[in-house]
Amino acid sequence: MSVSIKKANQHDFEIIANLAKYIWNHHYVPIIGIEQVNYMLEKIYSKESLLEQISLKKHDFYLVVLNDLPVGFISISFENITDLWIHKFYISQDYQGKGFGEKVFYEIIKKINEPKQIRLTVNRQNYKSINFYFKLGFKIEKVADFDIGNGYFMNDFVMLKK
Repeated sequence: MSVSIKKANQHDFEIIANLAKYIWNHHYVPIIGIEQVNYMLEKIYSKESLLEQISLKKHDFYLVVLNDLPVGFISISFENITDLWIHKFYISQDYQGKGFGEKVFYEIIKKINEPKQIRLTVNRQNYKSINFYFKLGFKIEKVADFDIGNGYFMNDFVMLKK
């Protein structure tokens, strides 16, 4: 099976939103509950929000494609010329544990010319993802709680890879 990444644009918003809904409902409901999942999906993955992320916040989205089937997505941006932020890195649980995540991670890094530092946030209860990032060489930089509105918080680790 061949996995690759494809730069996404606004024509791919529906695919990204559908993947997010599927992945989040399977993975995050036990961690943060259905109400917060629904709130975050609407807030982050609406067409308007995705357009804002690309145009105003300068996020680049990539689809993770397995044999022509989108199975995940990534969103990145540069904090400065050498420091990368990974905002989103999701692969459907149907395709996890097969080495695709690691391959996709290194393909993105190669595509953007090896940044000096890479940061991301991950929910502190998301043990599977935390362990995946440890495997890739990330360390926990700090604990952070982000108020996302409507009484909800993201209780995250900020992780760093140099």
